[in-house]
Amino acid sequence: QVQLVESGGGLVQAGGSLRLSCTASGGSFSSYTMYWFRQGLGKEREFVGRIKNSGDDTWYGNSVKGRFTISRDNAKNTVYLEMNNLQPEDTAVYYCAADSSAMALTTKPDYWGQGTQVTVSS
Repeated sequence: QVQLVESGGGLVQAGGSLRLSCTASGGSFSSYTMYWFRQGLGKEREFVGRIKNSGDDTWYGNSVKGRFTISRDNAKNTVYLEMNNLQPEDTAVYYCAADSSAMALTTKPDYWGQGTQVTVSS
């Protein structure tokens, strides 16, 4: 069973930056496509981005493209989400997820973390 633990969330002012981390255990991290999703209060879950196992193939949601960057360190079983120029509308619980399939994109990855809160003040 894969366990995913996110960290790095917190409170930041608009225009600021945060870096989230997600560390995996119990599985074959280097074989998984890793995802970031978010869900704001009263909102539907939103795709943020994903990175394929090789690390050289990324895909971002339109609302974060150009501001957020996903990277991974397979030696550390960790995926990162670098978030720049944060805005109040980025406030959400951010979840990392892992998928073992070969699909280019899925809204239902196999494994999920517990989430970390990001709050952006105006």
